[in-house]
Amino acid sequence: MASRAAASSARRLGRLNANSTAFLLCDVQEKFRPGIHAFESLVQVAQKMSKASRILKVPLIVTEQYSKGLGHTVEEIDIGHASVVEDKSRFSMFTPAVAQKLSELQIQSVVLYGIESHVCVLQTCLELMDNDYDVHVLADGVSSMNYPEIEIALRRMEREGAHVVSSESVLFQITNDSKHPDFKAVSSLVKEFQAAARQNKLLFKQGPPAAQL
Repeated sequence: MASRAAASSARRLGRLNANSTAFLLCDVQEKFRPGIHAFESLVQVAQKMSKASRILKVPLIVTEQYSKGLGHTVEEIDIGHASVVEDKSRFSMFTPAVAQKLSELQIQSVVLYGIESHVCVLQTCLELMDNDYDVHVLADGVSSMNYPEIEIALRRMEREGAHVVSSESVLFQITNDSKHPDFKAVSSLVKEFQAAARQNKLLFKQGPPAAQL
């Protein structure tokens, strides 16, 4: 009884444990590259999370929206170790195959990032929460074609109970302690992407260039 109460409390507070967490990468595909706001910033975060999933042994689950027409996940992101790479037609990532894998892995918390924030990411978030998963959405790792849609979607997800966080915060929350066996590797990874993080247009909320206004 006490352990169940502790687990419930941890989920309300948004605590993350590598043993019960999965990273979900939503539809970061080649055809979206020209139209998505700050696409390169998003890709850099996805690269960091992919490398972190290997270091921390956190399962990576990937979806691709109608890959026949929209292409596959961009080649810069390593998804070779993904537990699932699912081609889908519905907007939410929570397909039967993904739902089954999350259940098999006994996942309680998911870290969600990708595109578009107001469509596939939002619907995935809501469906995961409806199925009792604790959802952490990366503010520096979700985007849309129309820049204002990002903030609208993040506010909606947070209002419904999701945790809106940053990629760096998630990685250090999972390691939790400088004595963690993977702390040095994670710290080095964060340093590797530090320059990119300082230029992340999603993290620093820079609007689109004047030409796009």
